[in-house]
Amino acid sequence: MNKINKVAAVSLLFWSMKIVATTLGETLGDFISMTLDLGYAIGILITLVFFIGILGLQLSIKKYVPAIYWLVIIGTTTLGTEISDFMDRTLNLGYTYGSLILISCLLLTLLLWFKKYKTLEVFPIKELPKELYYWTAILFSNSLGTAFGDYLSDVLGISYLTGAMVTGSIILLVVALHYYTKINHILLFWIAFVFTRPFGATFGDFLTKPITKGGLDLGTLQASIVSIVIMALLIYRASHQNNAQSTLEKYS
Repeated sequence: MNKINKVAAVSLLFWSMKIVATTLGETLGDFISMTLDLGYAIGILITLVFFIGILGLQLSIKKYVPAIYWLVIIGTTTLGTEISDFMDRTLNLGYTYGSLILISCLLLTLLLWFKKYKTLEVFPIKELPKELYYWTAILFSNSLGTAFGDYLSDVLGISYLTGAMVTGSIILLVVALHYYTKINHILLFWIAFVFTRPFGATFGDFLTKPITKGGLDLGTLQASIVSIVIMALLIYRASHQNNAQSTLEKYS
């Protein structure tokens, strides 16, 4: 019996959804821990329960379901926000040490993944052990991206909009390298994947932080609602594409 792919293909739609999901993860994570004043430890507990629940559903299904897949991505970005803030602010590790710890965890995960499979290809993913590596790497990369985004604004003193422009420029550079050089596409994928997170984090902060701090002062709840609506529309689009592709394969 042939196993069926369980994850999203890497495309323009994928990257668009990843950026919206990371922005939502930042604003929703801040809403839980800061706006509701629950603190980072409770925030981790809440987002961890959601992440484990939706990840369990993702691992149990036998095919790629866009709505479930992207809910797991949102789970990693929201939990990643809480983990990063807990390390940096509650444990007082600071953004520099927090980033170093998270990048070490990410590199170790990728090393173990490569040691087992001799490749870090992210599509297709068909077997459970590889999918576990996949989601572990994504969780660490999203946590790292949050810490790096905060490092840009809080340590280097870069404004939230400028931070989004800097990380966005890095993403565009990676895209150019993908199309115009022979640099390994898997390496470029993980660089882009990591940097879409601080882009979303800094852009999320730009939307929610007070005007006096360089933000638009929309508030975490309002920004989260806007991101949820956009994400829902993109998930609908992804589901439509997936159904069309499945129908095509069925009758081809």
